[in-house]
Amino acid sequence: MKIRLRLTILFTFLAATILFLFAFIIYNSAKKDREKEFFIVLKKEAITKANLFLKGKVNAEVLHNIYSNNRETLNEVEVAIYNNHQQLVYHDALEIDFVKETDQLLKKIKKKGYLSFYQTKWQVVGLRYYYNNNIYVITAAALDEYGYNKLSNLLTSIIIIYFLSLLLIIIAAFFFTNKAINPIKKITNRAKEISAFNLDLRIEIESKGDELAELSTTINQMLDRLENSFDAQKNFVSNIAHELRTPLATIITELEYSLNKSRTNEEYQKIIRNALNDTKQIVRLSNSLLDLAKASYDPSEINFKFIRIDELLMEAISFVQNNNNSYKIELNFVQLPENGNEMIITGNEYLLKVAFVNLIENACKYSHNKTCYIKINFNDREIELDFINLGNKISREDLKSLFNPFYRGQNKSNIIGHGIGLYLTKKITDLHNAKIKAKSDNKTIFTIILSK
Repeated sequence: MKIRLRLTILFTFLAATILFLFAFIIYNSAKKDREKEFFIVLKKEAITKANLFLKGKVNAEVLHNIYSNNRETLNEVEVAIYNNHQQLVYHDALEIDFVKETDQLLKKIKKKGYLSFYQTKWQVVGLRYYYNNNIYVITAAALDEYGYNKLSNLLTSIIIIYFLSLLLIIIAAFFFTNKAINPIKKITNRAKEISAFNLDLRIEIESKGDELAELSTTINQMLDRLENSFDAQKNFVSNIAHELRTPLATIITELEYSLNKSRTNEEYQKIIRNALNDTKQIVRLSNSLLDLAKASYDPSEINFKFIRIDELLMEAISFVQNNNNSYKIELNFVQLPENGNEMIITGNEYLLKVAFVNLIENACKYSHNKTCYIKINFNDREIELDFINLGNKISREDLKSLFNPFYRGQNKSNIIGHGIGLYLTKKITDLHNAKIKAKSDNKTIFTIILSK
């Protein structure tokens, strides 16, 4: 079921329910008012007849004539008067005697002083009446035909008005629901036009400050992120293709060169060494891309555990020196930990080791003396690691772009690299809610701040 139809039905149901309750209250109030007013009329009529008969000494025959004449044109009140001994002293229409008062009923009226009840649709009142130190019981009964007709007419009017109103409510609900849904329909149609080939299209924001404007803005912001991601992905693939093409082209050239004619053993060894170096470069690039893929996982899918940073740093140092024995690393503690718990954080051991290895190798590669100086400091909340090298100063422009994928600074010279290491390191630190920053003057320092 579409939202338009669902909202129309819901709006109609709510309005119909409220209208029904309103009509019910009106009809029920009118019904109770009719009943209450007619009981008052009966009481007044009973007292009037009693006054005429007992106090006014009006002859019973005259009262009978009045009753009979009135009865021909309207529903006259039938009044009966009983003395203290429960004997009938006057009755408007004894031949009818609709109430048929019993001794039990008369005693009950005499005891309570006033009683009102229904006998079929007829209303009856009974009251105690004092005259000349005598107690009389008076009953009065009548059918409020006029009141019932008015109530019936009111019910008919309410039913007609209710269903006419219900029809108007349905039309209004459809109209306003359609008007409310139209902007969403426009957003839907516009969104259908957007694909991977035209991500520059955006949802038009027709209104301001309402929920639809907020929805359109959110969708546009999402499209901005998607467009940036698509562009980054295109650039990423293009850069990978470029990085792989260079060593592969070199390998192909070396192998073709070796096949052109016979070479000496020394020349074949040189060609093999060059091809091996290029192959290792491809392997390093592949490993970096795999590490980058791992660092791009959903944090909930990555295993985090307690890690001692000093021990993990020693493993990273050992790994770098085993791969390149010309690199030198010096590790210094600003303050020595009193116990091992001061160096423990929660993180992923493999990814943090990759980040440390990248920073150590980067410092050694770009340092004049192939040395990376590492400084560790800590407090109750954080552990700070500084990776320092004494290489050429990095320009301010390069510092702004160091953590971009495949970016290589102006001082790269002939140093082999792919521009992935620092980008990967930034992804890993972000994954651990850590901070990384770089500064360069007479020496270059990369600082990682890990929260405990």
